[in-house]
Amino acid sequence: MLTKLINKDEKGFTLIELMIVIAIIGILAAIAIPQFSAYRTRSFNAAATADIRNAATAQEAYFVDHSIYAGAVDDITGATYGLFLSSNVTLAITANNTTQYTMTSSNSSGDQTYTLTGPGGSITH
Repeated sequence: MLTKLINKDEKGFTLIELMIVIAIIGILAAIAIPQFSAYRTRSFNAAATADIRNAATAQEAYFVDHSIYAGAVDDITGATYGLFLSSNVTLAITANNTTQYTMTSSNSSGDQTYTLTGPGGSITH
């Protein structure tokens, strides 16, 4: 009867082995989650950068038609000038005249605000 209780052929994992595996998974998650968060923030910032570049192109198209740069985002948004903003991106035209414009762009989930003074300017943050 005692031999039935002690069976050496049983297979499985011990509690220690399972705890070690869970600890390893926890360590890997602690490394991966902050990296994932950083990737998400970079992608949100990239959307804001892409939208301000597209807005610069729309500003130039608007200038060809009106000989002045647009003073409102609504003037260049839509199929006529080709500007369609990504979700959660805010674009503002802070200055405009017949020779140049200044725009700012940011994503509500990102951590940067980008500024572009054109024509031909570079994006700064």
